[in-house]
Amino acid sequence: MSDRTFQPDIGIAHEMADAARAAIKPYFRTALAVDNKLSSGFDPVTAADRASEAAMRDVLARLAPDDGILGEEFGITDAPGDRRWVLDPIDGTRAFIAGLPTWTVLIALEQAGQPRVGVIDQPHIGERFTGWPGGASLDHGGASRALKVSNCDRLDTAIMATTDPYLFEDGERRAFEAVLDRARLCRFGFDAYAYAMLAAGGVDLVIESGLQIYDVQALIPVVTGAGGVVTNWSGGDASGGGQVVAAASRSLVEQALEHLSDAAV
Repeated sequence: MSDRTFQPDIGIAHEMADAARAAIKPYFRTALAVDNKLSSGFDPVTAADRASEAAMRDVLARLAPDDGILGEEFGITDAPGDRRWVLDPIDGTRAFIAGLPTWTVLIALEQAGQPRVGVIDQPHIGERFTGWPGGASLDHGGASRALKVSNCDRLDTAIMATTDPYLFEDGERRAFEAVLDRARLCRFGFDAYAYAMLAAGGVDLVIESGLQIYDVQALIPVVTGAGGVVTNWSGGDASGGGQVVAAASRSLVEQALEHLSDAAV
């Protein structure tokens, strides 16, 4: 189903996702110790996060030793070429420690600074969303199907999502609320899983801010491969993180940007 050009890299990404699943599953819904990365505020990390990234790095050491790596937990491993794997071993650690099945493993292959292959994997449910230039698929229960975004092109009929409305501050919050007031409905708390649902045609619009590069790189190939659009709040490249808007259509992005662009940074 995938473009043959990217099939070897998709295979590597799936081996990493398999390894991460095996590393994480023993920890989910257990009495797991939680560390806080911040001296002020709360940014949780667990042994499951570290085990997941270590397992993925072991796969890369075996299958792609010349590629670079950027991982949330263990930082940067430089390489001479322009290929780099960007890893978020558990996106949605807050959901993970609460026992909610909306956390995911995020894997992206970046080439020349742009994400080309992306995987959003949910180990507990067993869903794997994969994207590449020109296509995206969902693997679940031994079956695979192509992903396609919805045909929504109007904000007043859109189902939108964001992880947490309290992450928006000052002008950002006013801009977000302007979009929220015009959308049909909004769902909260799904982290990267909302983008997977966008690619699958359920959610139509996702708006977020404060994302890191490892939060966003895997999402872009999945959403765009399914026919969606991902930009920053200025309408430009979102691959570096920060303020992100993803939608089922260009028209829907532009309608959201009418309200978001004034708060773009």
